[in-house]
Amino acid sequence: MSYDLHAVIADEEALRAPTRDLPGARLVPMGQGLSLLPMTDALFETVADGSGTCALGFRRLPRGFEKALALWSAGGPVAYVEAEYFGGVGEQRAAVWDGGTIALAPLHVDEGEPFPSAGSPISQALRRLGVVASAGEDEFSAVRLDRHRHSEAWIA
Repeated sequence: MSYDLHAVIADEEALRAPTRDLPGARLVPMGQGLSLLPMTDALFETVADGSGTCALGFRRLPRGFEKALALWSAGGPVAYVEAEYFGGVGEQRAAVWDGGTIALAPLHVDEGEPFPSAGSPISQALRRLGVVASAGEDEFSAVRLDRHRHSEAWIA
């Protein structure tokens, strides 16, 4: 089984206005006041600056789009997250912008590496966004990021 997620996550209000006229943008409510903006192929093509490479070590964060995330974060924290797994083995990346700058530097846990004691990169980013996990779960589970196996499925 595979799992992939490439998305912007932030407070629903923080994402609504900047994505309203952005072709390919589809906001999906997640719970705890957050929304997810999947980095679909259509959105990637809309926001890519044409350089063909990705920014900050991410696989699907179009170069130049990190400037938009910094602008969007003026109203509160904005995370960009990636997870790619196949057969239970994979990697995660996450970063958070807040107040126009990077507040949580890009975190990366590669295939075969254990998560740090602070949690997975995505759970750490979600914590910066205010997600609260119950006993026995992490922030990833608290907002049910496992409910779809692929980024595109969030908008289906």
